[in-house]
Amino acid sequence: MGDTEQSDAAPSSPPGLSVLIPDKTFLTSRKGLLLVAELVLSFIIFICYLASSMAAFMAAPLIEFLLALSAYYVYVTKYIDHFPGFHGPLIDFLRCVTAAVIFFAISIYAITKSAASSKTAGVFGFVATVVFAFDFYYISSHLISLINPQDLPTHTATIKKSTGEEEVADSDSD
Repeated sequence: MGDTEQSDAAPSSPPGLSVLIPDKTFLTSRKGLLLVAELVLSFIIFICYLASSMAAFMAAPLIEFLLALSAYYVYVTKYIDHFPGFHGPLIDFLRCVTAAVIFFAISIYAITKSAASSKTAGVFGFVATVVFAFDFYYISSHLISLINPQDLPTHTATIKKSTGEEEVADSDSD
């Protein structure tokens, strides 16, 4: 009697590392390709700065690599769908904007140096700037499409009377 109840109520086995393997639809989607490009470019720039005399700049690509890796993980595991109050696209937008600005600034400085590895990091930094800029443009167009004009705040409030008629009242009238 107790054995059959335990076998019926036993939870399914945890998915393990198979959660990290994305399906083909995510990898071939625009967001999947952009995240993979951001990961690869950030890692290459990190290695180039590590090999150059400008090792002080290696923190920015490393942080952007880790942030892109965590964004990849969140999108692959679909954790973003489990937290509707967490504004994931907005945070992803801010991540991409700051990455584009930071990569652009350090790439300009890296190009002016004489070391070949720093110039290589600068060139890859400009490519990463374009990739991150395209990603935040894509996210911003997605965020704009989510905004519904009826949800925007207005200066008037609609008050429903008990008769079913609507009366428009000024919210500033006090």
